[in-house]
Amino acid sequence: MRENLIGYLIDALEPEDRQSIERSLDSSDTGNSLRSDLTIIRKAFGPLAIDREPLVSPPGLTARTMRFIAARPELLPRPMSPESSLRIEPNRNLWIDRMLLTAIALAASVLIGPLLMDLISDSRLTQWEGKITKTSHALEGYVQSHRQLPTPDSTGPLSRAGWYAPVLVSEHRLIADDGTLVCPGSDLDRRRHLITPTTEELRNAIGTDRFDDLVRDMGGDLGYTLGHRDQDGLLQPVASQNRSHHPIMADRPSLNLESSRNHFGGLHYILFEDGHYERKLLERLHDDDDHLYKNHDGQAAAGKNPEDAVIGASETQP
Repeated sequence: MRENLIGYLIDALEPEDRQSIERSLDSSDTGNSLRSDLTIIRKAFGPLAIDREPLVSPPGLTARTMRFIAARPELLPRPMSPESSLRIEPNRNLWIDRMLLTAIALAASVLIGPLLMDLISDSRLTQWEGKITKTSHALEGYVQSHRQLPTPDSTGPLSRAGWYAPVLVSEHRLIADDGTLVCPGSDLDRRRHLITPTTEELRNAIGTDRFDDLVRDMGGDLGYTLGHRDQDGLLQPVASQNRSHHPIMADRPSLNLESSRNHFGGLHYILFEDGHYERKLLERLHDDDDHLYKNHDGQAAAGKNPEDAVIGASETQP
């Protein structure tokens, strides 16, 4: 089981292997030990994220190294006579072994470290793109049946952006605990295993201690459209007009409403009404006249008109 922990951490396992790891993490017999090992491995990956640029050696390093070796001949292995070859020098041999291991470790960190980070990043992005596509297909199926996108109540405790997720789970268009709505490597992915409630479970949780946690996490790492309100302030059904410029989903916004914490480097994914998604960096995330996470009044609330697209975090009330 432990040999698969690295693959679990970088999301490189097959679904059945990942589920096996998660069952072991939840087990009272093996959970504590495996979680401890997983924490150690996660911390070991930390330094790799500091600098992904190639390490350029200082000018003249090779020449200085050769001069140092030439000036310290006592550090070099000495030719052994037949008699001396029968004697073992454990301390000296141990020192040489350690120097060789250190050199190998340094070379591996310089050469393999950036490559490993790239592989982890590419794997996570590929998986996230697949999850966005799967969610898009679930929404398309819902539109075909209901002639509109999932829309929360206009007011009340269930008037939340993340309402779309329990709706899709309740209609068996998404599986509650398969991780579709969780971005690999995100805060939510590291914090817990998400199980999206059904609409009935969510209604039954109103007024309980669990309700706030459920509404915060039910939409996962995807923010969902907040729709728009009419002149009377009523939230309108979220129509799907197959517009290629109108966002309906994106990476969940962070508290500052300017970006998402899902990915490094300011990368964001946006899903549009016509089913295609785009990747945008932070500097291109918000148009001059249409902020992705705020309406035309600068608020995290429903749009002011049908063209005012706003993406909200799961717990956001339109």
